[in-house]
Amino acid sequence: MSTAILTGQPVPGSSLESDLRSLGFDVRLAGEAGDAETLLAAVPADQRVAVVDARFVGHLHALRLGLTDPRFAASAVPGAVSVQPEARRALTRAVARESSASGGLAVATDNLAERLTAALDADGVAVFRPELGTLVAAVPTDPQERNEARQAVSAVDDEAVRLRSAVKARDGFFTTYCISPYSRYIARWCARRGLTPNQVTTASLLTALIAAGCAATGTRAGFVAAGLLLLFSFVLDCTDGQLARYSLQYSTLGAWLDATFDRAKEYAYYAGLALGAARGGDDVWALALGAMILQTCRHVVDFSFNEANHDATANTSPTAALSDKLDSVSWTVWVRRMIVLPIGERWAMIAVLTALTTPRITFYVLLVGCAFAATYTTAGRVLRSLTRKARRTDRAAQALADLADSGPLVEPLARLARGTVRVAAPVSAAVGGVLVVTSALLWGAGWQTVLCAVGYVLLSALAVVRPLKGALDWLVPPFFRAAEYLTVLVLAAKADVNGVLPAAFGLVAAVAYHHYDTVYRIRGNAGAPPHWLVRAIGGHEGRTLLVTVLAALLTAAQFKVALTALAVAVALLVLVESIRFWVSSGAPAVHDEGEPA
Repeated sequence: MSTAILTGQPVPGSSLESDLRSLGFDVRLAGEAGDAETLLAAVPADQRVAVVDARFVGHLHALRLGLTDPRFAASAVPGAVSVQPEARRALTRAVARESSASGGLAVATDNLAERLTAALDADGVAVFRPELGTLVAAVPTDPQERNEARQAVSAVDDEAVRLRSAVKARDGFFTTYCISPYSRYIARWCARRGLTPNQVTTASLLTALIAAGCAATGTRAGFVAAGLLLLFSFVLDCTDGQLARYSLQYSTLGAWLDATFDRAKEYAYYAGLALGAARGGDDVWALALGAMILQTCRHVVDFSFNEANHDATANTSPTAALSDKLDSVSWTVWVRRMIVLPIGERWAMIAVLTALTTPRITFYVLLVGCAFAATYTTAGRVLRSLTRKARRTDRAAQALADLADSGPLVEPLARLARGTVRVAAPVSAAVGGVLVVTSALLWGAGWQTVLCAVGYVLLSALAVVRPLKGALDWLVPPFFRAAEYLTVLVLAAKADVNGVLPAAFGLVAAVAYHHYDTVYRIRGNAGAPPHWLVRAIGGHEGRTLLVTVLAALLTAAQFKVALTALAVAVALLVLVESIRFWVSSGAPAVHDEGEPA
């Protein structure tokens, strides 16, 4: 139970006490500043505590946003402030100072909550202030102001605002107009029945896995059912985030589940389509693996670019200015959001194509659409980077180094070359990737490919010799991802033995999970995965070299077994460590915001 301390004399007819109790607060009254200090000391140290001015007039949802959000150590709206245990000491100091300054006098005409909020700011505590939009939160000082505030509250539908604010502020066309208009009501239905976002997220995963199973049957009825279930899974995927925002049920575990399950659902569906095609005599595993590689590399481009630039100083670009100008015209906003194939448009396209066509056609269209989207977005970001005058921080360079996923071979080589070799990082990474992938295409499972993989290791070391602060250094992690994944794809395809491509699919999926896990740890300001894990799974260069050596040493049948064993080993290591971290760590939740209230 959280505790709310009401300061000042209660106002007759006010619903404030009942509102606070409906939000889960045990309400206590403090007529004087000294009383507030005494009551605060009596609250257990592990509980949330709020200080609210008894004259407060406003919407219930304004109080909810300001007092109950679990993501912030301290938060406030006009007339109310709330702290979690980590900010409790600062609040105690602030209340003690106010009590000493007032000499224990009554606080009926003094907005103590506002003064405490200012004191927390001065003490270096980051106080979150939610955007209230049309919601009312005020502390009237006379009857006329109170009457005006109450009229303002009556003029705005609190529940309508709460529903609207549950929807993400920026989303794709399909999600905005075809899903969110009704999924927000599903979120409210779930909230009123005590369901949690994690339960809805799990339901979405199970639905997608059932869809993949239907696709794996290889029948037309199975494909139609798969398409419908995939769409329903996406509805639930939107609902879980809206439920989190509607009821402010944020959690670290929920952020991890939401982030990773989206990838698991999509890539499991690719596998289901490939299995269904195989039942009909059509082998599309190479297309399925290619689609997963393309989609993963697109995401790495997004993450690397954002990490390289989100805290850069002097961050200006004519290209960015043109983009902002285009965003001022509404129809161009939607066109630009649609052509990059965000998850809503992409899943809708996959679902329709699955139901009406074949898995091969589905993958062809998906590959063409994602390739166009990747070219469009990457070209725009390259132009922005080349025309941008920005100074990138050490944090950005470290994030890119973590995303590079360099292992036990590259690290010592990079240390040896430091100070002796200067080469453009993206050029070195790109040349190394082209070298190993081209050799796999030309020579397949041969020692020439192994030698080129050694060259890839050396060039990868040169790419990370210096901190990645150059204009285009954010391209280094995507180049590494493409080189590793495509090498596995090409060697598996050239093995020409049943089961090799599914094994390669499993290996790339396990490694991609590790890379996604790295991204979400960095986004949560929790740092990269532990160094021992990166070394244990070889780093990108170690895995690439190992796969080329296995292909050269083993027969095609043995290569299939080796890839399977490697996939299982990598998956076990990264999953165990990832689950341990996200379940037990104190990393902050990573959630997209909804519309301002």
